[in-house]
Amino acid sequence: QGQLVESGGGSVQVGGSLRLSCATPGRTFSTYWMGWFRQAPGKEREFVARIGWSGYQTAYADSVKGRFTISRDNAKSTVYLQMDSLNPEDTAVYYCAADPSGRRIYQYWGQGTQVTVSS
Repeated sequence: QGQLVESGGGSVQVGGSLRLSCATPGRTFSTYWMGWFRQAPGKEREFVARIGWSGYQTAYADSVKGRFTISRDNAKSTVYLQMDSLNPEDTAVYYCAADPSGRRIYQYWGQGTQVTVSS
């Protein structure tokens, strides 16, 4: 931990939007797959989305498909998670992670950012 820094979390009402950012200061991360995960209180951490190094390959959890969009700007060393149509079930701490091999083995993690959706 410590090599990835998430930001953009906060409180929003149902139906609102937030954009999370994950800063990756090292140039190395531009060649890594990157992912977003989340952990709600009392639940295990779960996969949200992932993106290939080029930005063209993406994958999403069924629970967020059509509402969330993952993207990256390698020139800015930043990965984004645009979250729309938020609902209370999206309330969680959101983590950014880096997967150097592309095999869904995430070796580097951020400290997380809290997202709270209220009705």
